[in-house]
Amino acid sequence: MAMRRLLWNISRFAKRDDGPTAVEYAVLLALILILAMTGIAVFGDATSSWFQDSSDKISDFL
Repeated sequence: MAMRRLLWNISRFAKRDDGPTAVEYAVLLALILILAMTGIAVFGDATSSWFQDSSDKISDFL
């Protein structure tokens, strides 16, 4: 009887759509976070370099 219930629960879980959907959303969220962090790191380095160059030019001018 317990084996039949276990198989029934497994088959019911396999037929449901919300389990795979949650996994897909988690993977999508992870990819978005990785892209955002990479973009922030690249943009931050470029901005820092740009401000440092501007600061150096202003210091040379004064």
